Amino acid sequence: MFPITLDKKGISSIELARHLGISYNAAWRSKQKFMQVMMERGQGYKPSGFIALDEPISVVSVLDASRGAEPRIKPPLWLMLKQPRSDAPSRIKLTIIKDFKSSEISNWSKKYLCSGSTVISDGPPCFNAITEADCVHDKIVCGGGLASAEEPEFYFVSTVLGNSKSVLRSTYHSIKSKYAQHYLAEFQYRFTRRFDLSALIPRLIYLSLRTPPLPER
Repeated sequence: MFPITLDKKGISSIELARHLGISYNAAWRSKQKFMQVMMERGQGYKPSGFIALDEPISVVSVLDASRGAEPRIKPPLWLMLKQPRSDAPSRIKLTIIKDFKSSEISNWSKKYLCSGSTVISDGPPCFNAITEADCVHDKIVCGGGLASAEEPEFYFVSTVLGNSKSVLRSTYHSIKSKYAQHYLAEFQYRFTRRFDLSALIPRLIYLSLRTPPLPER
């Protein structure tokens, strides 16, 4: 639990096996179980207040690309940050969605957003469905690439996305789409608790004891 939670960039199963002196399969199973705990904990959280959204599709494509192979198209990823308008985000939520259709965005919004929140995003028309969750939707059409990063409202979104890409690429190199949400949940868990490191392990123990068993099958 210590290297999984307190290593800033995470730790791969291979490195975890070396660190603990156990087999790769044992390390992989243990890591997946803890990431499942982190994922289930994060699923119940619904942010409120001022929320910034972005959709970095490229992250998921890179995750599932084996070395030397072309990345395949994968479901898009949404990054959601809860933050005051000028301060660093207090929490993030990383989720994978099926597509960018209004029906999908509407279902996602009702599941993950608290009514009355103010949500800011860029300009795709499907994002208008956010209002169906009784949220105020404010969109800024800024284009992609550096243009979006230069917008003050998207500064922290772009920063966190860059950090997540760096962590996932440098530590894991390749992740199967089946387990992508696990690895995103791990990054999310550490980020959200980054200002209270002493609570990382006690909280993970507490949550692990209250999470249903996850057999390998």
